[in-house]
Formats: sequence, C-alpha cells, structure tokens
Amino acid sequence: GLDLDFLQWKCRQLRIPLDLGRGNDNATVLAANDHGKVAFARVSGRAVLDGISCLRAAFWKFDSFALDFVAEQLLGRRKLIDHQQNKLAEIRRLYREDPLALAAYNLEDCQLVADIFEKTDLINFSIQRAKMTGLAIDRQGGSVAAFDNLYLPQLHRKGFVAPDLGSLDNSESSPGGYVMRSIPGLYKNVLVLDFKSLYPSIIRTFKIDPMGLIIKDNQRIEGFLEADFSREQHILPSIVSSLWDQRDIAKQEKNAPLSQAVKIIMNSFYGVLGSSGCRFFNPQLASSITMRGHEILQRSREVIEEEGYQVLYGDTDSVFVLLGKDTSEKQALSTGLFLANTLNKWWDKTLQVEHQLESQLEIEFETHYLDFLLPTTRGSEKGSKKRYAGTINKNGKWEMIFKGLETVRSDWTQLSKEFQQELYRRIFKNKPYKDYIQDIVKRIWEGEFDDKLIYTKQLRRPLESYTSTQPPHVKAARKMKKAGRRIQYVITKQGAEPIEDIQSAMDYQHYIDKQLEPVADSILYFLNTSFERITQRQLDVFG
Repeated sequence: GLDLDFLQWKCRQLRIPLDLGRGNDNATVLAANDHGKVAFARVSGRAVLDGISCLRAAFWKFDSFALDFVAEQLLGRRKLIDHQQNKLAEIRRLYREDPLALAAYNLEDCQLVADIFEKTDLINFSIQRAKMTGLAIDRQGGSVAAFDNLYLPQLHRKGFVAPDLGSLDNSESSPGGYVMRSIPGLYKNVLVLDFKSLYPSIIRTFKIDPMGLIIKDNQRIEGFLEADFSREQHILPSIVSSLWDQRDIAKQEKNAPLSQAVKIIMNSFYGVLGSSGCRFFNPQLASSITMRGHEILQRSREVIEEEGYQVLYGDTDSVFVLLGKDTSEKQALSTGLFLANTLNKWWDKTLQVEHQLESQLEIEFETHYLDFLLPTTRGSEKGSKKRYAGTINKNGKWEMIFKGLETVRSDWTQLSKEFQQELYRRIFKNKPYKDYIQDIVKRIWEGEFDDKLIYTKQLRRPLESYTSTQPPHVKAARKMKKAGRRIQYVITKQGAEPIEDIQSAMDYQHYIDKQLEPVADSILYFLNTSFERITQRQLDVFG
C-alpha cells in the first residue's frame, strides 16, 4: 500500500507510466486517508498482497508489525540498516558514498518480505481463504462479505430474499462470552478442558440460523431473547458442518493454511451475526449463541464439581480444574481424559432428554499446568479475568505460559517482561528470588538497564486531536521533530521524552514503582511477602 502509493507519486512526477499490470496496464492506487488506513492498490492481472494485512488476517500477533521487528521474530534476521540508526541519514550517506551497500539494503528488504511469506505460508492461506469466501485473494478482512457469499446463494434457492443492510430495527445488544470470576491463588496441577469451536458447535446443535428464525412451523428449538428456530429448515448449521468436515480433512492431510482459513471463517459467524454491518444482524441470533455458551459453561462447572473437583476459572469455552499437590503427570492425564469423556457423555444425554437434539458439542482435555497462578485484580483481593500464568511439560521440556500478563503486553517495558519471566521461573521452580529482586533494583539505579526502559505506544488518531487528555506517549510525540504513529519514549525527571531526544535524567523510581512492583506483587502476594518488604531497606539507601 504505502510503497505503491509512493511509486505512483514518483511516476507522476517523472511523467512515466506505472505499468505494473499484465500487458503493461497501469496500476491504480487509491490514496491513504487520515484514519491510519494505507493506500489500496489494484494491478490488472496481478494480486497485491500486503504483508501486514495478510499477517493480521491469519491472526499473527506481534508487538510491532514493522518489517525489522517481524523479521527478527520469525526469521532471526534484521534489516541491514539498524533500527537504532537515523535511517534516512544513513540511506542518504549510502546513496552518496556506497551505492552497492544501498542496493543490498533494498534487496534484503525484499528478501525479508518473501521469506516471511514463505515461513508463514501466507500465499497458500490467502488462496484457500479466497476459494472458500469468493472474495478476491488480496481482499483481507471482509467477514460480512464472506458470510454473504456463503449464505445468500442458498437462501435464494430456498425462495427467500435477504433484507437490505440496516433495514431491520434492532435496538437490543447481545452479551459476549461468559467469563467466571477466578479464584486467585498459586496452585499445583491444574487441568484445562476446552470446548472445540464452541460457538460453531452451538450453531450446529441448536440450529441457529437467520432463515430458521423467521420461518414459523410447529417444530421449534428455543433460543434466547424470545427467539426460536426451525428444527428442519435452516442453512447456517449445514454450512458450519461442511466447513467443519473440510477442516478435519485439512488436518488429516496436514494442510495448515486450509485448516487455519476454515477455522477463521467458521469462527467469524458469531461476530458477523452480532455486527450491525451485517444484513442479518439480530440480537436474537447472537444472544442465542453467547447465552447458550454461558449456560454450557456454568452447567459443565456443576458436573465437574459433582465429580469432586474444584473449578478455579472459566473463560468463553474453557474451564480450569484444580487437582492439587501430590498428583503425578500420569494421574493428571488420566483425570483430564476422564473428565472430558464424562462431560461429553453428559451433554449427549442431557441435550437428547431436554431438547431432543443430537449434541455436536465436543470437549477436549487441552492442557496440564504443573504450576499455575491466578492473580488478583490489581489493588484488590478479587480474582481477575483473562490473566494467568503457568508451567507445562511440552515434549519433555519445561515451559512457561503467560496469558494477559505484562510479558505478553506491548505497552510494558522490556525490563518488566524479563523481570517477570525470571521471577516467575524462580518461584515456580522453588529457587531463591529475594536476592534477584534486590539485584535488579540495584542495577536499575546504576543505569544498567536504560535501553530496556523504553515504552512503545501507538497514536490512535492524529496528534492534534489530543486536547482533553495528554497521556505520556502524546506528550513525548509533541517533543518529536516528526512523530509517526508508533511512539517510543522514556520517563525522565521531566516526564515523558522521546528516545530520539532525551534531555533529562531517567526517573528510576517511576520504573521501580510502576514496572517492577506490580509485576512482583502479582505473585509475591501468595507467598505472604511483597516487593516493598523485600526492597525497603535497599530503596532507603538509594533514595
């Protein structure tokens, strides 16, 4: 997008055609707008795949989608001009003094992109997705259009015409996925039981369907918000079943791009039906999926507790079950398989008795955490949501998993992430940790970690639009000669300053209070100590 936009501008300046298309046809590039969207290109006879858009569409996640960062994460390589250098000045210097080095830099950029596409198999993913949705191969996103492409032809064959976008008056909203309040603590041996593709399974089981909602016949299945659905006349459950079969075949054939493409399309249906941008948007449809999910998770918890086990937490399609100390990995595996089998049989019987339906729900034993932490909500003793950490045995190798905690969040410094990982490792392995905490604090005051105290935040809108609030990254951006969307800054004695122009001394106390202490106390709380207690005498010395 951005590259082709520049090439078009340069070709116009030089009065030469941008004839990239087959048959030397000119490319058409629609300019970028002020809302962060890049230029969009159409080249006749060719597909234009943007690396960032493709990665996002395939649900790859990175702290930054800059080529340098992604290449380092996926390939272990970087661009030939280091990100710490003044890139523009270095490019100009190479242009004057070493044009061959500049050519090598440009060629390596192209090679990095090609290698990223190969590593992630993005081209095959885009092809498989296009085959399923009917959308152009270079059109990313488009979940609503993909749904229409799959659903409308079958709806028309049934003798129905779809409503226009926005023609339905729906003022109600539907709830999201069910999330239990966690029971905070530091635990041993926790199992995760996961419903395989829960929302698509609910659509298949309970025949949730836009056409089935409006057809009035005698054979109905009760939904939520006073909805009910036809048992016999429906379209969406069959589409989901077909996609489900395709994914199973793709897995058997080890066709990862197709499997991923099917999964993304199938799991998008709930979001589409709950989006006002869809012609079939109806809170009755979305709520009949999510509220059924709430019921399934709550009743599954009751079944597990009747078997004598405690459920510590549940989130959308998963439940976390405590086994406790003195449980071997063999016993944990056996218990996990037993509970999954028990739940599957219970739901088969219950849905047959209560609704006369064949269950398409499938719960799997997913993970055994050897150690497991459920932190409190910061500043209280209540359990938090979507935040936990633990250790697993992966193919004989001990590994730590973090969900929702600072280690996996892009708005925390590199030091806080490394500190959390090492502190948790020591505590999980029952190693000494107090000296480690004190050593890190001492080395911060000595300036050893200055290069790891950088914050990175995105400007979500134009800089001049920030008037009522002035968060630190905005203050730093205002001090930059030319601010992009991605702002890197540090906190000094004079507040936030961009890393390109640091004028004041670092505010180390800020980093100790805001980056180390919260990370440490999230786990130290359960060891009956605290960051302050461990470091107080030390902080008095440095203070």
